Order: sequence, then C-alpha cells, then structure tokens
Amino acid sequence: MQKPIFYIKELLKIASPIILGNVGFILIGIGDIIVAGRHSTDTFAAISIAAAIVNCIMTIAIGLTSSISPLLSNYRGEGKPIKRYFYPSIRFALFWALLSCIIILIFIPIIPKMGFEYKLIKPIQDYMLISAFSTFGGGLHHSLKEFLQAFEIVLFPNLLTIFSVFLNLILNIIFVFGWGIIPSMGVIGLAVSSFIVRYFMGFVLLWYCHRLMELRNYHEKGYYKNLVKIGLPIALAILVEFVAFNSVAIIMGRIAGIYAAAQNLLCTLINLTFMVPFAISNGIAVKVGFANGAGNFEDMKKYSFTGVGMSVGFMTLCTITYLLFPKFIVSIFTPDIKLCEIVLQVMIILGFYQIFDGLQISLSGICKGIKQTKIILLANFLAYWCVSIPLGCYLGLHLKMNLIGFWTGLLSSSIMLCIIMITQLRKYYVK
Repeated sequence: MQKPIFYIKELLKIASPIILGNVGFILIGIGDIIVAGRHSTDTFAAISIAAAIVNCIMTIAIGLTSSISPLLSNYRGEGKPIKRYFYPSIRFALFWALLSCIIILIFIPIIPKMGFEYKLIKPIQDYMLISAFSTFGGGLHHSLKEFLQAFEIVLFPNLLTIFSVFLNLILNIIFVFGWGIIPSMGVIGLAVSSFIVRYFMGFVLLWYCHRLMELRNYHEKGYYKNLVKIGLPIALAILVEFVAFNSVAIIMGRIAGIYAAAQNLLCTLINLTFMVPFAISNGIAVKVGFANGAGNFEDMKKYSFTGVGMSVGFMTLCTITYLLFPKFIVSIFTPDIKLCEIVLQVMIILGFYQIFDGLQISLSGICKGIKQTKIILLANFLAYWCVSIPLGCYLGLHLKMNLIGFWTGLLSSSIMLCIIMITQLRKYYVK
C-alpha cells in the first residue's frame, strides 16, 4: 500500500506544470485588464462585456474538447494505443470552433438592442468580430494541450503559455497605445493581440507534437461519439456556469459599464486562485481515469481524497490572504477609486466563495475520471439557475444590493454544488 505522500507527488507531477500554464492564462487575462484599465475605464468596460458574451458562446467548444484528456486516459488504462486519436482530436475541436465562430458573428448585430451604453456598443462589436476568427487558433491549442495531457506530457505546453504571457503583454501595449508607425487601436488592439497569441500557441503545439511522436491519420466514428458522450455534459455544465458568471457582467453592465468592469475584476481575482485547484482537478481526472480504466479501485480512492484535501487546503490559505489584504490586492489592477470601492464591498463574500469553489472543482475532476459527467451538468444547472441567478437577481436588482447580491447568490450555488456531488460520489465510492 502506497503512503499518502506518493499520491500527493503523483498529482503534483501533473498539476505543477498545469498550474504554471494556468498562471499564464490568468496573467494573459490580467495583462488585458491592466492595459485596458490604463487606457480608459470605457475600454475596460467594453472588453468586460464583449469577453463575457464571447466566453459564453465558446464554452460548448471548450467543454467538449475538455473530454479528450479523461477519455484518452481511460483508454491508456485499458491498454489501448492512443496516438491514433491525434488528428481526430484536432478535427473534433476545429468543428466546434467553426460553430462558435458562426454564432459569435450572428450575435454581433444584436448588441445595439441589448441596452448597453451607446459609447460601448461599437467597441464591443469590434472586439467580438476579431475574437470570432480567433476561435480556430484557440481550438487547435486546447485540443493539443488535452491530447498531450492524456500522456501526462504537461511541461512544454504550459511553459509555452508562460512565454505567451509576455508576448501578449508586449502586443497589447503596442496595439492598444500605438508604437512607431502602428497607431493606437484601443479595444481593437486587445482583440488583435489575443488573435495572434492564440494562433501562435496552437501552431507551436502542433509542431511540438509532430517532433515528439510518430503520428498517423485515423478514423473512428466511435471516438467522436464517446467524446460527445463524456464532453457534452461537461460542456453544458461549463456553459451553465459561464453564463451565470458572465450574465452578472451583462446585467450589471446595462446599469453602468463600471459594474461590468468590477465583475470582470472580481472574476479575475477568483481565477487567479482557482488555477491551482483547477490544475489539481485535471491531475485527479487523469489519475482517477487511468485507475478506473485499469480497475484499480484503491488508487481511485487515494487520488480522489488526496486531491480534494490539496485543493481545499490551498483555497483556505487564499481566502485568509484576500481577507487580510483586500485593498492592496485590488489596487494592483486599477487606479480607479470608484471601481475599487465597488470591488472591495464584495471581497468578504468572494473570500469564502473560494473554499467551496476549490472543493467543487476537485469533486468535478473525480467525476470526469470515472466518466460520471452527467452529475456535473445536473449539479451546475440546479446550483446556478435554480439558486444563484434567481437569488442574485432578487438581492441585486430588487433589493438594490448590486454585486453584493449577485455574489451572495454565487456563494450559495457553490455550496449547493458541493453537496450534490458529494452525495453522488458517496454512492459510487462507499460500497
């Protein structure tokens, strides 16, 4: 019987590089926020609303592609060769990227009818137009990252993300503020930077995979069917969660753009800490998936309980930090005093939200590993759309609590998520 430290080390082998990559993704977003905030509060508000809409549309593609890693990990555990699924994985991701692109383009003419401030409408539309065509680069990158993760090859893809942080920041500064013959582009500059970085990351990983492995084309309709079977509940669950979070920015953005900016900043703070339990969750999904495929129930339990403890422990430390130094943390992102005041009002709720967020994402990783993904969809739907949004709208709009009301709803939904998944997993693990 292996000691607990063995399972911690094994999870960290996968999670540590992913954490590094997640730091990169968050820093790319933070770079956008800082540059946008320094350009103008209107620029910040415009990208907050535009990104909220684009993210909601892209979640189906992201969620479906996220099924590649746990499915192939199960195949590995069963002793199946999985290099043959390289090209099918890419085709699968690009198909959903195409649908995302089309939906974003269809959505752009609707923006003027959504009640946003007039001065924000054109910047929002410009950002969405460029973002629509960046979905292919993002889809390529995500599919290859998932493919490599199934082999537990995680260092290079995540080092690439860290490098892209600096590339994105440099491009943001050049295109947003102008440099030499390049004029100041504002919001368009932020979209162009993201476009370039997404394609860069996708093509570099494509090159890396061809250098690393001998790959052949392969066709199996059953693979796509299994990806959809596992991935659709994940995708819809992510969609439910993304729409819940981003609808707050959209709803409050109709009252005033600064509320959308505040919600964006709050989500950035959450994502900054969430990257660690999210990486641990990925590690749990891979390790539990392999153990599940191999029929090793003991390892499944050990990886599950160890991963949950790691995630909750880390988020508890983050909560303490956020509660002790809220003003300092918020001031890093924006010099706008009014914006800071709005964000600081929510920091206590956000702090406690993190603990339950760390628990629910690690439980979600267990569910992915054992291919029980329907419960993730059910739990997200009940928590966000039967609790969070109705409660948030009542408190935020009817009782005029604004973002405090909406985040009270989000905290309640996170607690409910944990209760539902623990109840379900208890039936599976306690035999």
